[in-house]
Amino acid sequence: MAEQIQTALSILRRRQVEQRVGLTRSPIYARIKAGTFPKPISLGGGKAVGWLEGEIEAWLAAQVEKSRKA
Repeated sequence: MAEQIQTALSILRRRQVEQRVGLTRSPIYARIKAGTFPKPISLGGGKAVGWLEGEIEAWLAAQVEKSRKA
């Protein structure tokens, strides 16, 4: 029987995302609109949103890789 490993999904709120990526609200939403930043997910009802931690980490890794190639 094969073991299945499940990773827990972590949700980051906007301020946590801002601290992780070093951008403020306006640049984050501008990049979302441009399609160059992960889209937030709805946390149900109202305007509450969050970002999947794995997607933010992948975005950061891609930014590091881009900067190293330049």
